[in-house]
Amino acid sequence: MLNNRTIKEIIEPQYVLEGAGVLLRRSIAPMLSNRFDPFLLFDHFAFNDPADDPIRGFPMHPHRGIETVTYILKGSVNHRDSLGNAGLIGPGDVQWMTAGGGILHEEMPRRGPDGIIDGFQLWVNLPAAQKMSRPRYQEVGTETIPVFDKNGCRVRVVAGTVAGLHGPVTEITANPVYLDVRLEARARFSLPVSEAHTVLAYVFDGQGLFGNTEVSSVRMAVFGDGNQVEVRANDSQVRFILMAGATFGEPIVPYGPFVMNTQEEIQQALADLRDGTFVRK
Repeated sequence: MLNNRTIKEIIEPQYVLEGAGVLLRRSIAPMLSNRFDPFLLFDHFAFNDPADDPIRGFPMHPHRGIETVTYILKGSVNHRDSLGNAGLIGPGDVQWMTAGGGILHEEMPRRGPDGIIDGFQLWVNLPAAQKMSRPRYQEVGTETIPVFDKNGCRVRVVAGTVAGLHGPVTEITANPVYLDVRLEARARFSLPVSEAHTVLAYVFDGQGLFGNTEVSSVRMAVFGDGNQVEVRANDSQVRFILMAGATFGEPIVPYGPFVMNTQEEIQQALADLRDGTFVRK
């Protein structure tokens, strides 16, 4: 029997400065309470005024114990890391990086032809058994992301399955769903989801009815219990990122770019950085 999830919380993003002075909208951040397990952080970086100061980006920095997901709407990001990966991700591209036991990487945003940068970064937790695993990197070009397009509903399937279309990001422990959904006026979207999954929707354009609650941009909607998500557009379109993932139910200790399970593991990460042993062969 289908049981539609309702909205139990709406979060208004807060502006924060990160990296070398990058202004972001942050909806969730790593917390000891681990309220959105397995999701740790969600940032929206949007530079819409070409007259703004030069974008300083995110110089080389470490991560351990998490996965990071970068999705670009406009502009691009130059990246390189300690695995030897380097390149440019542009509109519609995705970078899904498993930091595991330790990785250093750099992300430097670049404006598109219209002077705009727009995109998102999500952090997904790793369970204790995989926090020190070998780092892994998946770069997904826009042309490889399947699109469901029917009756005013257009869905880009990065991870998970929609109407038999499987996203190219695979072998992720949290078994995530990551979708870019756009509904034209009066269109409807529904998706069966596991009752054991945490489900979030980041609404970044327009407004719509999420379950039984109207949510307008720019907001993060947190779904309650159930086995189906249903969204309907009102008189105008709505666009949102839908995320779902299996909970791990483990305690976490976040510290900057690290999310581990104990304070001792955080201290070890800091010691490894000092000793030059953070990136392991």
